[in-house]
Amino acid sequence: MAEILVFHHGHGLTAGVLEFTDTLRKAGHTVHAPDLFEGRQFASLEEGMEYAEEVGIDTVAERGTAAAQELPADLVYVGFSLGVLPAQKLAQTRPGARAVLLLEACLPVSEYGDTWPENLPVQIHGMDADPFFAEEGDVDAARELVESAADAELFTYPGDRHLFTDSSLPTHDEHATAQVTKRVLDFLDRVG
Repeated sequence: MAEILVFHHGHGLTAGVLEFTDTLRKAGHTVHAPDLFEGRQFASLEEGMEYAEEVGIDTVAERGTAAAQELPADLVYVGFSLGVLPAQKLAQTRPGARAVLLLEACLPVSEYGDTWPENLPVQIHGMDADPFFAEEGDVDAARELVESAADAELFTYPGDRHLFTDSSLPTHDEHATAQVTKRVLDFLDRVG
């Protein structure tokens, strides 16, 4: 079983993110989910991103990095959208990562290094018409990552919803989330 560090998206640490962590725990994994927004939740993604920009996107990412310092090095990092920033940064820069799951976002590998860490498994999920994932370059970065890494998978799902994996948001897509959950659990079984 894996020890997992989950980073939430721009709405904050929502009930949907906590439900996801509970699913991982029920599968036998140890899961940590720090609140990068210090208790704040936002009704809209725009409000949450305004907050993140006010305190500083780098500050939010550093809160994630700080949370990892208290934990073992061989973590599986999971990021939802905004949470991909600390997840991907830690996966690429903190030695010992076991694997990384990037949900609904992906940064170019060059953001945190020259190449993807050797033998670091990664799985990426997003909707094929999500205006953030598909139209802002994330899916292109994901494709480049998959081409360059030894153990990488990209899964796209039909639809235009961002944060479709969060069951507490109106953008939730139950069918696509069920597929994501199965693939994530299979991935964790393989890398755990």
